[in-house]
Amino acid sequence: MNIKLFDGVALTSDLPEYDLRRGQVGTVVEILADGKAFEVEFSDRDGRTYESVGLRPHQIMVLHYEPLNTQPRSAIEQTVHRTDR
Repeated sequence: MNIKLFDGVALTSDLPEYDLRRGQVGTVVEILADGKAFEVEFSDRDGRTYESVGLRPHQIMVLHYEPLNTQPRSAIEQTVHRTDR
């Protein structure tokens, strides 16, 4: 897993001591201990930070906004996708 600065991440488990739940989304704002930990900020919809926590890689997963597979879709997949609209 390659977690980078400013990656969007989601919690993989609850952190009740911080009132954070699995699935909550945050942003990596600092890489700690040579990549063995990360400072993650959690913000509200207005961009106000409500919690900042140091987390280990197993506590977060990187969110992907684009397909990881860069190969073009087959003609069948493209046709099905177009007809679903």
